[in-house]
Amino acid sequence: MLGASQFIELGHLLFLIIVINIPIWNIFTVTSLVTLLGMKSLWRLRFYKYSHLLSNNIKMSHQKCFSSGAPRRYSYYVAPMIIAEPTRGLVDELIRLKITYLMPNRQVTLQSKLLSEDADWWEAYAHYVSDSEGIVRVSRDKSFGGTYKGQEPMGLIWSMKLAPGSRPGMRLRKKDVTVPYLITISVYDGWISRNFDKRAVLASVVLERFYMAPGVTRIELNEEPVIGTMFFPPGPGPFPAILDMWGGGGGLVEYRAALLASRGFATLALAYLGHKNVPQSLQTFDPNLFYFKEAFNILNNHAKVSKDNVAILGLSLGFTLALLMATEIPNIHPKCLVCISGSHYKGLLEGQPVIFPDFHKDENKIKITEDGSVIWRNIPLPFPDDPKRMVQVDKIKCPMMLIFGEDDQNWPAPESAVEIQKVLKAAGKEHLLTTLAYPQTGHLIEPPYSPHFRKSKFKVPSSDKAVTVLWGGEAKPHSDAQEDSWKKILVFLEEHLVSHHPVAVTQSKL
Repeated sequence: MLGASQFIELGHLLFLIIVINIPIWNIFTVTSLVTLLGMKSLWRLRFYKYSHLLSNNIKMSHQKCFSSGAPRRYSYYVAPMIIAEPTRGLVDELIRLKITYLMPNRQVTLQSKLLSEDADWWEAYAHYVSDSEGIVRVSRDKSFGGTYKGQEPMGLIWSMKLAPGSRPGMRLRKKDVTVPYLITISVYDGWISRNFDKRAVLASVVLERFYMAPGVTRIELNEEPVIGTMFFPPGPGPFPAILDMWGGGGGLVEYRAALLASRGFATLALAYLGHKNVPQSLQTFDPNLFYFKEAFNILNNHAKVSKDNVAILGLSLGFTLALLMATEIPNIHPKCLVCISGSHYKGLLEGQPVIFPDFHKDENKIKITEDGSVIWRNIPLPFPDDPKRMVQVDKIKCPMMLIFGEDDQNWPAPESAVEIQKVLKAAGKEHLLTTLAYPQTGHLIEPPYSPHFRKSKFKVPSSDKAVTVLWGGEAKPHSDAQEDSWKKILVFLEEHLVSHHPVAVTQSKL
């Protein structure tokens, strides 16, 4: 409906037509002006001033001059928008988030949320203030509170925690690497910390985070007796390769191998413990390491692998097995080793399960925290003098990258690193060693932006018993360690594998 001012303007127009006798063919111009007068939501006689709107939309305006030269401002509503680059990417890729069309200097909350394959909700949130143009740039602006503070471009990913009401003690781990994580990023008005589902969402966007890049192939390995999954980069190859082994939790863990293949390396994720298809007879320690020798040879002899251009990567118990393979198995020659959060303490006895049997023998060395979490790091300490109980690291002939967190509460990785360095120095092989030590970092050093778990439930394969294990570390420094170590792992692998490889490695991108 027209207001009083619009009726006055309309009267002026009719006066021009009737008294001054504007030609009827100019009626189009008149009609256009009347239409503009009738559009009350678009008509403003003064410059626009920002004000809070119940709809949480921002009012934008532009200027237009009429024949008299007087300015008029048209205004319209624009909803807030989240711009993410990229919306589809690998899990180790940086995301640039920008929120536009907010109220200037306005408090807002950003939230990330995903549903895991275990049907648990994970979330992170942060409090921001938009700038004078109504924009928040996560890579530039500081968070004033939430699950992280400060300038953290990837804080909404690495600071994720179990949402309130979820099962306690769970870990976020990808099972099906052929499908991405779906992470919803939302923005809310004001600073809020709970009950997000009861608040209105101003804008949202869904991110797809992949471990497998387009063109990477996944092949289940069924060559007796070895159980695992092979991942190959796009193309015919041959490619430099990596044998990837996880720790005492057992099972077949594929996500790191898939990501390494997305970065140009043929990778075999090896199952050797706590897997239904690995016979029990192979889950006891064999000093000849027959199973691991077969796995290495299958990878090394594959048609798409550059022969004798294979590295071994191991975490926790996989660390110990990588050292044993490099020092005890004749006729295999890894180009390099990447050993994360483990020890040269063998603790593996012939015929015993491939898990440290001293859990029961040295129960007096196991500490229990006030909340019931177990600390196992003291079990091997002090390291025994018996050489049969320690890996003879002085036999290592290839470059080795040693990575550990100084707050590892699960295993004595820092003490082991000191001892390994001493042994290699005495053997004149210190030049083979690259050490990465990270303060306030725990045991589970994973690919970048993976959420930090100071403690979680852990199923001991040898006893089928679940306990809560204290891994150690603090979220922010642990996340920094994961990001830094991953970059350096890739550089290390490229230096010792790709430089020897005649065909350039193509890294897959989405």
